[in-house]
Amino acid sequence: MFSHDRIWAAIDALAARHSLSVSGLAKRAGLDPTTFNKSKRYAIDGRARWPSTESLAKIMEATGASVDEFMSLVHGRPESPPVSSTRPVPLLGFAQAGAGGYFDDGGFPVGQGWDVVEFPVGPSDAVYALEVSGDSMLPLYRDGDTIIVSPGAPVRRGDRVVLRTRDGEVMAKILYRQTPRTVELQSMNPDHPNRTFDAAHIDWIARILWASQ
Repeated sequence: MFSHDRIWAAIDALAARHSLSVSGLAKRAGLDPTTFNKSKRYAIDGRARWPSTESLAKIMEATGASVDEFMSLVHGRPESPPVSSTRPVPLLGFAQAGAGGYFDDGGFPVGQGWDVVEFPVGPSDAVYALEVSGDSMLPLYRDGDTIIVSPGAPVRRGDRVVLRTRDGEVMAKILYRQTPRTVELQSMNPDHPNRTFDAAHIDWIARILWASQ
């Protein structure tokens, strides 16, 4: 039997396991930062409010936690060791990402000598990091933030993605619509235009998994 207090305690514990506040956990999962605040846990009349199954699924996806791991937190069982460990992943700037010869056909950096950052991924996970420059991605990403990109992850409408054109232009935007012929992107910053590309003009598109903020 799940209790209201234990579900919220599990969310608190999951955030603490990843050195996050509950607001930081919500942001990492792409939710409103106030989603898990203590003020949201009870209605004004005192009725208990429960987190949605969608929000729980998103925080498990964002942290890499399995259902079993989350349930162990709900039941207050001792934490099991993390499934993944930290390992270095390549770190590129957007200028490097736009230059020719740096990526294979799947959109992953090739060669050696990259700067690296530590990130908790498994040994078979193909991810890399990009350092944000400029203000075109405000308010979601600021100059100097690091975003983790997965070329092999499936992309869906509403996902935050990095796209590289065959001309070498690299951008981070929100996937609005993708068809066999075109890709439509929504700008994160309202001061910058939305973009539409012919599919043949796209070199690769990769999903943004996480950002340091």
